[in-house]
Amino acid sequence: MRRSAPDPTSTPGGRRARGAVGALATATLLLPLLGAAPPAAAGSSASRLQGAFASAAARYHVPQSVLLGVSYLQSRWDSHAGAPSVSGGYGPMHLTDARTALAAASHHGDGGEDARGDSARAPLHPAAAVPAESDLPARLKTLPKAAGLTGLSARELRTDPAANVAGGAALLAAAQRDLGAPLSADPADWYGAVARFSGADDTVTAAAYADDVYDVLRTGEERTTDAGQRVVLAARPTLVPDTARLARAGLRTGSAAGTECPRSISCAWVPAPYEEFGDADYGNHDLGDRPAAQTIKYIVVHDTEGTWDGVLNLVQDPTYVSWNYTLRSTDGFVAQHVKAKDVAWHAGNWYVNAKSIGLEHEGFLAAPDSWYTEAMYRSSARLVRYLAGKYRIPLDRQHILGHDNVPGPTTSTVSGMHTDPGPFWDWRHYFELLGHPFRATAGRHASLVTIRPDYAANRPTYTGCVTAGVDCASHGSSEVRLYSGPGTSYPLIKDIGLGTTPTTGVNDLSSRVSTGQQYAVAGRDGDWTAIWYLGQKAWFENPAKRPVAVPASGRVVTPRAGATSVPVYGRAYPEAAAYPAGVPAQAVSPLRYTLPAGQRYVVGDKLRGEYYYAVTFTADSHRVVVGEDLYYQIQYGHRVAYVRAADVDVVPAGR
Repeated sequence: MRRSAPDPTSTPGGRRARGAVGALATATLLLPLLGAAPPAAAGSSASRLQGAFASAAARYHVPQSVLLGVSYLQSRWDSHAGAPSVSGGYGPMHLTDARTALAAASHHGDGGEDARGDSARAPLHPAAAVPAESDLPARLKTLPKAAGLTGLSARELRTDPAANVAGGAALLAAAQRDLGAPLSADPADWYGAVARFSGADDTVTAAAYADDVYDVLRTGEERTTDAGQRVVLAARPTLVPDTARLARAGLRTGSAAGTECPRSISCAWVPAPYEEFGDADYGNHDLGDRPAAQTIKYIVVHDTEGTWDGVLNLVQDPTYVSWNYTLRSTDGFVAQHVKAKDVAWHAGNWYVNAKSIGLEHEGFLAAPDSWYTEAMYRSSARLVRYLAGKYRIPLDRQHILGHDNVPGPTTSTVSGMHTDPGPFWDWRHYFELLGHPFRATAGRHASLVTIRPDYAANRPTYTGCVTAGVDCASHGSSEVRLYSGPGTSYPLIKDIGLGTTPTTGVNDLSSRVSTGQQYAVAGRDGDWTAIWYLGQKAWFENPAKRPVAVPASGRVVTPRAGATSVPVYGRAYPEAAAYPAGVPAQAVSPLRYTLPAGQRYVVGDKLRGEYYYAVTFTADSHRVVVGEDLYYQIQYGHRVAYVRAADVDVVPAGR
């Protein structure tokens, strides 16, 4: 989430900172430890990881399918070149050593952005820091334990995928023994050990994790990893685990009382305080009556830029800021802090805050090799599906926003807006989990495109992850770079709202589009496609054999006839006449950007101007002001924006 320069004292990865058995299972008993996948060709370099799973399963007497299923939920079998995840987890088994994931501060405390984003109240710039954690929980110290069980060094477990898999197998076997269970060849007998492997300390979270692993075992998976390794887990659709052993695991009983979460995830109520303090000041959110008084239009995806325990301490501080939910990386556990009816202070734009729900994911933007676990992606997707269904929020990139897609509400705030979850959040996979994958919806020569690179293969160069100006490690990315002409020799597209020279910095959004975003085509030249972006024609490489965008259909806005350009806004506020007595009218102030004649931008919602007046602790003075002026939300640059309906025409895009 940070825009500030990297901290040179940070350690790598420590910034910006997851019963009855059917015929197939019976077959596994006949081929103990080897029935998880078809045998790979001997000597194939692309099959070494598959062989490592087989070897570790045999050595530690863990069914290979269980080992593969756990690893898939942890990392999707990726090794990330030995780099740690956002919670200090390494390798395909996500063995944790969280000393590498400690951060100095949360993203809400180190930048110029006012998380509340309301000019009607004095800016809030919290300075609280994440406290140091000398006593890390066991779930963040599994790598040292694996080292003790295997005799392998911590370095080997971090950097060698085969050693890492062996460490994971040893931990599973140890968990099985701790439960007093035999090292059975039947995957159905390992439910309790899988639940323990999650590191969760309550039965609900541990069971949710184990259920996900067994879902993977039933459906099967296959993919090529980030290191080019082909891994296959054969499906066992009739597999039914023995869940009874979980009761012997000694875990506390979790409670979801008070939460607004689906039953398919583990959730707890950890409330953010609504308290008055100081000279009529208060924090750290506003009471509301959503969706009755005002609609909820957006879900905003953040990363925490801090570790789990420290971030939870912050959101419980009344002098700090707030968000609705936090998701834990190691196991996908969710803490809810603010009810959906109330307004959390998280996005830096009061209009968006008043109409959104904010989700913080344990993570660090500028550590490109920090990665989010599959457990957290899946838990987040379930939560978003639930919220989207409950509040009728469309599952698309104009409504499921990254914090980096939220516009600055006024010209002076544009440069201070945050950039998380950043280029390493896998939007394509996330929307597949949401059940709304990005697909072509028009013919080859359509006048709209949806950005959709292959995350693993798409590796643009970024700088400044660890040291300013120095290249980040190569890593898959959701984002595609834009140039002012059809070739990399042309300058990068400039963001006139920032007024700075564009760079390849990891936090510089000037010339980047993100997976799922849609734009109007402005031209084509060989392998290059141009789109309308920030009032300019912007080009990206889009070869037919390796496309990074797919044809799309939809509607676009263009300036009304006779207008040379129309203003662009960072919020959709009502006209001055709409404000009642006692509620100061808020300026309808355009940004530096314009929408020039002849250009087209993909349109989302049509919105009536709205402002939530909430500047006092007592809610009886709060008002929702609704105007007559109408706006369209558009995909303008990397961030969304708004234009007045009276200024534009809406037309269907050509097919």
